[in-house]
Amino acid sequence: MPRSILFSFASDSYRYAVREIREALPGEHRFERLGSDLARLADSAVPVGQFAAACDEGRIMFVRHLTEEIAGYPLDDLPTESELATTLLEELADHADLAVRAVAVQTWVEGNGTGGSFHRLITDALTSRGVTSTRAGQDVVVSGVVAGKQLLIGLNRLADSLSDWPGGRMRLARGEERVSRSEFKLEEAIATFGLELPAGGKAVDLGASPGGWTRILRQHGQEVWSIDPGSLDPRLRGDRGIHHEATTAGRFFAANRVRFDVVVNDMRMDQVTSARMMLDAAEHLRPGGLAIVTLKGGGKNPLDGTRRGLDVLRERYDVLHARQLHHNRNEITAIAYRR
Repeated sequence: MPRSILFSFASDSYRYAVREIREALPGEHRFERLGSDLARLADSAVPVGQFAAACDEGRIMFVRHLTEEIAGYPLDDLPTESELATTLLEELADHADLAVRAVAVQTWVEGNGTGGSFHRLITDALTSRGVTSTRAGQDVVVSGVVAGKQLLIGLNRLADSLSDWPGGRMRLARGEERVSRSEFKLEEAIATFGLELPAGGKAVDLGASPGGWTRILRQHGQEVWSIDPGSLDPRLRGDRGIHHEATTAGRFFAANRVRFDVVVNDMRMDQVTSARMMLDAAEHLRPGGLAIVTLKGGGKNPLDGTRRGLDVLRERYDVLHARQLHHNRNEITAIAYRR
């Protein structure tokens, strides 16, 4: 039976998301843009799991979050607790194989709102029928999103949702220990894709200054070579597990004799140039080594530019994921392993 799928994206990436969906998924599609970062794939015959797989494989890069739409209510005529509970339980019955006793409830509104009152409406409805809720970490996610003058309710398996955050909007603490905003991008990639960095590994951070990604790598137990002519934050300089090489990546690799387990690259280059730098890095990366690179979405056509960059990466790497994450702005994060 056809179901509508709600999907989120960066506000200026809608046209790229639609193009990718049309190219990656078979059939006729009808799209309805519901807000700056939300749209509906209406009455789709495409299973949400197939949609999610295309995103996970990087064939659809500009979609951040998915949920199957199960109901919609005018904001001036919201359902009673009992009515909403009945709707939710009927849908949860389809997930009997998961023995659902608890779900994650995630709500959001356009902009940066969290939709707190709608969160309480949903959680109270579930609690009234004996289903507990948390904000994350469950196999099934109930989503509530305000689009225009409607509250839309979605339900999806976490495995098909792409992110365990409301609408894919990951929120990270802005502590005083942070060196730069760019840290959020690496943290989000590690969490979203479930990456495990090797214990006691050796990592190289290309374009490291002022050291945000270096700091996150250290938190994950890596000894880090930070490559950048610019300086590192003073708080990192006393760490004996950080080796700052004040030079360019090309000059570093020309002289380097270290074999690395991880290479990360957040350099300000176009997609193809950045990917070619990763080919140089591959010579110094162990087989099976992890590569994390942001491909900057400059130019008039970031979708095709990113695809060209990924084609270059595939000369030496197996690309497992490529997605525009919440903290990417106009970038795509690619996750790859050296062949």
